[in-house]
Amino acid sequence: MGSTCARIAVDAMGGDYAPDTVVAGALKAVNELEAKILLVGDPQQVEAAIERHGSSSALDIVPATDVIGMHEEALSAIKRKPQSSIGVATELVKRGEADALVSAGHSGATMAASLLRLGRLPGIERPAIGGIFPTMVPGKQVLVLDVGANVDSRPRYLEQFAGLGAIYSQYVLGIESPKVGLLNIGEEAKKGNDLTIRTYELLENNPQIPFVGNAEGRDVLSGHFDVVVCDGFVGNVLLKFAEAVGNTVLQIFQQELSHVDSRIDMELLKPTLGRIRQRIDYVEHGGGLLLGVNGVCVISHGSSQAPSIYSAIRLANEAVEREVLKKLHARYRGDNELAEDAV
Repeated sequence: MGSTCARIAVDAMGGDYAPDTVVAGALKAVNELEAKILLVGDPQQVEAAIERHGSSSALDIVPATDVIGMHEEALSAIKRKPQSSIGVATELVKRGEADALVSAGHSGATMAASLLRLGRLPGIERPAIGGIFPTMVPGKQVLVLDVGANVDSRPRYLEQFAGLGAIYSQYVLGIESPKVGLLNIGEEAKKGNDLTIRTYELLENNPQIPFVGNAEGRDVLSGHFDVVVCDGFVGNVLLKFAEAVGNTVLQIFQQELSHVDSRIDMELLKPTLGRIRQRIDYVEHGGGLLLGVNGVCVISHGSSQAPSIYSAIRLANEAVEREVLKKLHARYRGDNELAEDAV
Protein backbone atom coordinates (compact mmCIF):
# COMPACT_ATOMS: atom_id res chain seq x y z
CA MET A 1 0.00 0.00 0.00
CA GLY A 2 2.94 2.36 0.55
CA SER A 3 1.92 5.69 2.03
CA THR A 4 -1.62 5.54 0.58
CA CYS A 5 -4.37 5.35 3.19
CA ALA A 6 -6.52 2.25 3.07
CA ARG A 7 -10.10 2.90 1.96
CA ILE A 8 -12.54 1.01 4.16
CA ALA A 9 -16.21 0.65 3.16
CA VAL A 10 -18.23 0.42 6.38
CA ASP A 11 -21.83 -0.78 6.47
CA ALA A 12 -23.25 2.15 8.43
CA MET A 13 -26.66 0.51 8.81
CA GLY A 14 -25.39 -2.83 10.10
CA GLY A 15 -25.68 -3.78 13.76
CA ASP A 16 -28.09 -3.42 16.65
CA TYR A 17 -27.14 0.18 17.37
CA ALA A 18 -26.46 1.50 13.87
CA PRO A 19 -25.79 4.06 12.61
CA ASP A 20 -24.75 5.85 15.83
CA THR A 21 -22.21 3.34 17.10
CA VAL A 22 -20.86 2.71 13.60
CA VAL A 23 -20.27 6.42 13.02
CA ALA A 24 -18.64 6.84 16.44
CA GLY A 25 -16.31 3.92 15.75
CA ALA A 26 -15.52 5.22 12.27
CA LEU A 27 -14.62 8.66 13.65
CA LYS A 28 -12.21 7.08 16.10
CA ALA A 29 -10.69 5.07 13.25
CA VAL A 30 -10.04 8.06 10.98
CA ASN A 31 -8.45 9.94 13.87
CA GLU A 32 -6.18 7.11 15.00
CA LEU A 33 -5.57 5.02 11.88
CA GLU A 34 -5.56 7.70 9.20
CA ALA A 35 -7.79 5.48 7.10
CA LYS A 36 -10.31 6.75 4.59
CA ILE A 37 -13.79 5.63 5.66
CA LEU A 38 -16.72 5.27 3.27
CA LEU A 39 -19.91 5.11 5.34
CA VAL A 40 -22.53 3.23 3.33
CA GLY A 41 -26.16 3.80 4.26
CA ASP A 42 -29.09 6.17 4.44
CA PRO A 43 -27.55 9.66 4.01
CA GLN A 44 -29.97 11.43 6.35
CA GLN A 45 -29.47 8.99 9.20
CA VAL A 46 -25.71 8.85 8.72
CA GLU A 47 -25.37 12.65 8.52
CA ALA A 48 -27.43 13.04 11.69
CA ALA A 49 -25.17 10.57 13.49
CA ILE A 50 -22.07 12.41 12.29
CA GLU A 51 -23.48 15.68 13.65
CA ARG A 52 -24.02 14.02 17.03
CA HIS A 53 -20.51 12.58 17.24
CA GLY A 54 -18.34 15.05 15.32
CA SER A 55 -17.09 15.33 11.76
CA SER A 56 -14.07 14.49 9.66
CA SER A 57 -12.95 15.16 6.11
CA ALA A 58 -11.85 11.52 5.95
CA LEU A 59 -15.47 10.37 6.23
CA ASP A 60 -17.47 10.01 3.01
CA ILE A 61 -21.11 8.97 2.75
CA VAL A 62 -22.12 6.54 0.02
CA PRO A 63 -25.92 6.30 -0.37
CA ALA A 64 -27.70 2.97 0.04
CA THR A 65 -31.49 2.81 -0.01
CA ASP A 66 -32.09 -0.58 1.61
CA VAL A 67 -31.17 -2.43 4.78
CA ILE A 68 -31.11 -6.21 5.21
CA GLY A 69 -32.79 -7.21 8.47
CA MET A 70 -31.37 -9.88 10.72
CA HIS A 71 -34.50 -12.02 10.19
CA GLU A 72 -34.15 -12.16 6.39
CA GLU A 73 -32.76 -15.11 4.48
CA ALA A 74 -29.27 -14.08 3.41
CA LEU A 75 -28.99 -15.05 -0.26
CA SER A 76 -32.48 -14.02 -1.30
CA ALA A 77 -32.17 -10.70 0.54
CA ILE A 78 -28.93 -9.86 -1.28
CA LYS A 79 -30.58 -10.61 -4.62
CA ARG A 80 -33.79 -8.73 -3.79
CA LYS A 81 -32.02 -5.71 -2.35
CA PRO A 82 -29.05 -4.84 -4.58
CA GLN A 83 -29.01 -1.35 -3.06
CA SER A 84 -28.73 -2.57 0.53
CA SER A 85 -25.91 -1.11 2.61
CA ILE A 86 -24.14 -4.49 2.65
CA GLY A 87 -24.57 -4.92 -1.10
CA VAL A 88 -23.37 -1.42 -1.99
CA ALA A 89 -20.37 -1.68 0.35
CA THR A 90 -19.35 -4.98 -1.23
CA GLU A 91 -19.76 -3.49 -4.71
CA LEU A 92 -17.33 -0.70 -3.77
CA VAL A 93 -14.70 -3.34 -3.02
CA LYS A 94 -15.47 -5.19 -6.24
CA ARG A 95 -15.03 -2.01 -8.31
CA GLY A 96 -11.78 -1.14 -6.56
CA GLU A 97 -13.24 1.98 -4.95
CA ALA A 98 -12.61 0.51 -1.51
CA ASP A 99 -9.88 -1.81 -0.27
CA ALA A 100 -11.92 -3.57 2.41
CA LEU A 101 -15.41 -4.05 3.80
CA VAL A 102 -16.56 -3.96 7.45
CA SER A 103 -20.07 -4.89 8.56
CA ALA A 104 -21.75 -5.59 11.89
CA GLY A 105 -24.97 -6.38 10.09
CA HIS A 106 -26.42 -9.67 8.87
CA SER A 107 -23.34 -11.92 8.82
CA GLY A 108 -24.91 -14.40 6.42
CA ALA A 109 -25.81 -11.61 4.02
CA THR A 110 -22.29 -10.17 4.26
CA MET A 111 -20.83 -13.55 3.42
CA ALA A 112 -23.33 -14.10 0.58
CA ALA A 113 -22.60 -10.67 -0.90
CA SER A 114 -18.86 -11.31 -0.69
CA LEU A 115 -19.19 -14.66 -2.44
CA LEU A 116 -21.51 -13.35 -5.16
CA ARG A 117 -19.69 -10.11 -5.92
CA LEU A 118 -16.08 -10.79 -4.97
CA GLY A 119 -15.91 -14.52 -5.59
CA ARG A 120 -13.69 -17.12 -3.93
CA LEU A 121 -9.95 -17.47 -4.04
CA PRO A 122 -8.76 -20.16 -6.49
CA GLY A 123 -9.06 -23.60 -4.93
CA ILE A 124 -11.22 -22.49 -1.99
CA GLU A 125 -14.66 -24.08 -1.85
CA ARG A 126 -15.96 -22.37 1.27
CA PRO A 127 -14.74 -19.22 3.06
CA ALA A 128 -14.23 -19.25 6.81
CA ILE A 129 -14.52 -16.60 9.49
CA GLY A 130 -11.33 -16.35 11.51
CA GLY A 131 -11.75 -15.31 15.12
CA ILE A 132 -8.86 -13.99 17.21
CA PHE A 133 -8.68 -15.33 20.79
CA PRO A 134 -6.33 -14.35 23.62
CA THR A 135 -4.02 -16.95 25.15
CA MET A 136 -2.26 -17.43 28.46
CA VAL A 137 1.00 -16.34 26.82
CA PRO A 138 1.36 -12.53 27.06
CA GLY A 139 1.26 -10.90 23.65
CA LYS A 140 0.23 -14.07 21.85
CA GLN A 141 -3.08 -14.74 20.13
CA VAL A 142 -4.62 -17.76 18.46
CA LEU A 143 -6.65 -17.77 15.26
CA VAL A 144 -9.70 -20.05 15.37
CA LEU A 145 -11.56 -20.83 12.16
CA ASP A 146 -14.25 -21.37 11.21
CA VAL A 147 -16.29 -19.46 13.83
CA GLY A 148 -19.58 -19.34 11.99
CA ALA A 149 -19.49 -19.24 8.19
CA ASN A 150 -20.13 -22.99 7.67
CA VAL A 151 -22.40 -24.82 10.08
CA ASP A 152 -21.82 -28.04 8.16
CA SER A 153 -18.32 -28.74 6.89
CA ARG A 154 -16.49 -31.47 5.03
CA PRO A 155 -12.94 -32.64 5.77
CA ARG A 156 -11.50 -30.91 2.70
CA TYR A 157 -13.08 -27.62 3.82
CA LEU A 158 -11.25 -27.84 7.13
CA GLU A 159 -8.05 -28.67 5.27
CA GLN A 160 -8.52 -25.47 3.25
CA PHE A 161 -9.22 -23.48 6.44
CA ALA A 162 -5.94 -24.74 7.87
CA GLY A 163 -3.99 -23.48 4.86
CA LEU A 164 -5.69 -20.08 4.93
CA GLY A 165 -5.19 -19.78 8.67
CA ALA A 166 -1.50 -20.61 8.47
CA ILE A 167 -0.89 -17.85 5.91
CA TYR A 168 -2.93 -15.32 7.89
CA SER A 169 -1.12 -16.23 11.08
CA GLN A 170 2.24 -15.78 9.41
CA TYR A 171 1.62 -12.47 7.67
CA VAL A 172 -0.85 -10.68 9.95
CA LEU A 173 -0.14 -12.11 13.39
CA GLY A 174 3.59 -12.26 12.70
CA ILE A 175 4.13 -15.95 13.51
CA GLU A 176 7.15 -17.09 11.52
CA SER A 177 6.36 -20.80 11.84
CA PRO A 178 2.70 -21.15 12.83
CA LYS A 179 1.47 -24.34 14.49
CA VAL A 180 -1.88 -25.61 13.26
CA GLY A 181 -4.12 -27.77 15.44
CA LEU A 182 -7.45 -29.53 14.85
CA LEU A 183 -10.07 -28.99 17.58
CA ASN A 184 -11.04 -32.39 18.93
CA ILE A 185 -12.05 -34.28 22.06
CA GLY A 186 -8.68 -35.98 22.46
CA GLU A 187 -5.08 -35.88 21.33
CA GLU A 188 -5.13 -39.28 19.62
CA ALA A 189 -5.42 -39.37 15.83
CA LYS A 190 -8.41 -41.73 15.88
CA LYS A 191 -10.40 -39.77 18.47
CA GLY A 192 -13.49 -37.75 17.56
CA ASN A 193 -16.26 -38.04 15.01
CA ASP A 194 -16.05 -38.92 11.33
CA LEU A 195 -15.31 -35.30 10.38
CA THR A 196 -12.34 -34.86 12.69
CA ILE A 197 -10.86 -38.32 12.03
CA ARG A 198 -10.92 -37.81 8.27
CA THR A 199 -9.69 -34.22 8.57
CA TYR A 200 -6.78 -35.38 10.73
CA GLU A 201 -5.67 -37.75 7.96
CA LEU A 202 -5.80 -34.97 5.35
CA LEU A 203 -3.83 -32.53 7.50
CA GLU A 204 -1.28 -35.12 8.54
CA ASN A 205 -0.62 -36.03 4.91
CA ASN A 206 -0.44 -32.46 3.60
CA PRO A 207 3.22 -31.38 3.72
CA GLN A 208 2.29 -27.77 2.95
CA ILE A 209 0.33 -27.30 6.19
CA PRO A 210 2.25 -27.04 9.51
CA PHE A 211 -0.08 -29.44 11.32
CA VAL A 212 0.99 -30.47 14.83
CA GLY A 213 -1.98 -32.55 15.96
CA ASN A 214 -5.29 -32.35 17.77
CA ALA A 215 -6.11 -29.50 20.14
CA GLU A 216 -8.49 -30.25 22.98
CA GLY A 217 -10.78 -27.56 24.33
CA ARG A 218 -8.38 -26.70 27.14
CA ASP A 219 -5.56 -26.23 24.62
CA VAL A 220 -7.21 -23.47 22.58
CA LEU A 221 -6.13 -20.66 24.91
CA SER A 222 -2.92 -22.32 26.10
CA GLY A 223 -0.68 -20.63 23.56
CA HIS A 224 0.58 -23.99 22.25
CA PHE A 225 -1.22 -23.45 18.93
CA ASP A 226 -1.27 -20.50 16.54
CA VAL A 227 -4.19 -21.74 14.43
CA VAL A 228 -7.04 -24.00 15.56
CA VAL A 229 -9.38 -25.43 12.92
CA CYS A 230 -12.97 -26.58 13.44
CA ASP A 231 -16.35 -26.49 11.71
CA GLY A 232 -18.46 -23.35 11.96
CA PHE A 233 -21.02 -24.82 14.35
CA VAL A 234 -18.44 -25.73 16.98
CA GLY A 235 -16.41 -22.58 16.31
CA ASN A 236 -19.37 -20.26 16.80
CA VAL A 237 -20.28 -21.92 20.09
CA LEU A 238 -16.65 -21.63 21.18
CA LEU A 239 -16.52 -17.94 20.18
CA LYS A 240 -19.65 -16.95 22.08
CA PHE A 241 -18.64 -18.99 25.12
CA ALA A 242 -15.24 -17.29 25.14
CA GLU A 243 -16.90 -13.88 24.94
CA ALA A 244 -19.13 -14.77 27.89
CA VAL A 245 -16.16 -16.01 29.90
CA GLY A 246 -14.30 -12.77 29.25
CA ASN A 247 -17.23 -10.67 30.42
CA THR A 248 -17.75 -12.93 33.44
CA VAL A 249 -14.11 -12.67 34.51
CA LEU A 250 -14.23 -8.88 34.25
CA GLN A 251 -17.42 -8.72 36.30
CA ILE A 252 -15.99 -11.02 38.96
CA PHE A 253 -12.92 -8.79 39.23
CA GLN A 254 -15.11 -5.74 39.70
CA GLN A 255 -17.30 -7.47 42.27
CA GLU A 256 -14.39 -8.78 44.28
CA LEU A 257 -12.48 -5.50 44.18
CA SER A 258 -15.46 -3.76 45.71
CA HIS A 259 -14.69 -5.75 48.88
CA VAL A 260 -10.98 -4.93 48.89
CA ASP A 261 -9.65 -3.16 51.97
CA SER A 262 -10.09 0.57 51.38
CA ARG A 263 -6.51 1.14 52.50
CA ILE A 264 -5.31 -0.35 49.21
CA ASP A 265 -4.76 2.37 46.64
CA MET A 266 -7.13 1.43 43.81
CA GLU A 267 -5.33 3.82 41.50
CA LEU A 268 -2.33 1.49 41.60
CA LEU A 269 -4.50 -1.38 40.35
CA LYS A 270 -6.03 0.46 37.41
CA PRO A 271 -3.14 -0.14 34.95
CA THR A 272 -3.17 -3.87 35.73
CA LEU A 273 -6.94 -4.10 35.38
CA GLY A 274 -6.71 -2.23 32.09
CA ARG A 275 -4.22 -4.73 30.72
CA ILE A 276 -6.40 -7.63 31.86
CA ARG A 277 -9.41 -6.12 30.10
CA GLN A 278 -7.40 -5.57 26.93
CA ARG A 279 -6.30 -9.20 26.84
CA ILE A 280 -9.64 -10.89 27.44
CA ASP A 281 -12.29 -8.45 26.21
CA TYR A 282 -13.66 -9.44 22.78
CA VAL A 283 -14.27 -5.75 22.06
CA GLU A 284 -10.53 -5.43 21.45
CA HIS A 285 -10.80 -7.74 18.43
CA GLY A 286 -13.97 -6.33 16.88
CA GLY A 287 -14.79 -9.24 14.61
CA GLY A 288 -13.37 -11.85 12.28
CA LEU A 289 -11.80 -11.73 8.85
CA LEU A 290 -13.70 -13.67 6.19
CA LEU A 291 -10.88 -15.74 4.72
CA GLY A 292 -11.21 -17.39 1.32
CA VAL A 293 -13.07 -14.66 -0.57
CA ASN A 294 -11.37 -12.51 -3.19
CA GLY A 295 -11.35 -9.39 -1.05
CA VAL A 296 -10.80 -8.13 2.49
CA CYS A 297 -13.99 -8.47 4.53
CA VAL A 298 -14.39 -8.17 8.31
CA ILE A 299 -17.59 -9.45 9.91
CA SER A 300 -18.21 -7.77 13.25
CA HIS A 301 -20.58 -8.56 16.11
CA GLY A 302 -24.20 -7.48 15.70
CA SER A 303 -24.14 -6.04 19.20
CA SER A 304 -20.99 -4.03 18.50
CA GLN A 305 -20.55 -0.71 20.23
CA ALA A 306 -18.21 2.01 18.95
CA PRO A 307 -15.00 0.43 20.36
CA SER A 308 -15.76 -2.85 18.56
CA ILE A 309 -16.47 -1.05 15.29
CA TYR A 310 -13.16 0.76 15.65
CA SER A 311 -11.37 -2.55 16.30
CA ALA A 312 -13.01 -4.13 13.25
CA ILE A 313 -11.90 -1.22 11.05
CA ARG A 314 -8.40 -1.51 12.53
CA LEU A 315 -8.35 -5.22 11.65
CA ALA A 316 -9.42 -4.48 8.07
CA ASN A 317 -6.83 -1.73 7.84
CA GLU A 318 -4.06 -4.07 9.02
CA ALA A 319 -5.11 -6.73 6.51
CA VAL A 320 -4.91 -4.17 3.70
CA GLU A 321 -1.61 -2.66 4.81
CA ARG A 322 0.00 -6.09 5.17
CA GLU A 323 -1.35 -7.16 1.77
CA VAL A 324 -2.98 -10.33 3.07
CA LEU A 325 -5.04 -10.82 -0.08
CA LYS A 326 -1.96 -10.48 -2.27
CA LYS A 327 -0.15 -13.05 -0.09
CA LEU A 328 -3.05 -15.47 -0.38
CA HIS A 329 -3.16 -15.08 -4.16
CA ALA A 330 0.60 -15.57 -4.43
CA ARG A 331 0.65 -18.65 -2.24
CA TYR A 332 -2.47 -20.50 -3.32
CA ARG A 333 -2.70 -22.38 -6.57
CA GLY A 334 -5.88 -23.26 -8.37
CA ASP A 335 -5.52 -26.92 -7.46
CA ASN A 336 -6.19 -26.09 -3.77
CA GLU A 337 -2.63 -26.70 -2.64
CA LEU A 338 -0.36 -24.15 -1.11
CA ALA A 339 2.48 -23.01 -3.33
CA GLU A 340 5.84 -24.66 -2.79
CA ASP A 341 7.23 -21.72 -0.80
CA ALA A 342 4.21 -21.54 1.50
CA VAL A 343 4.34 -22.25 5.21
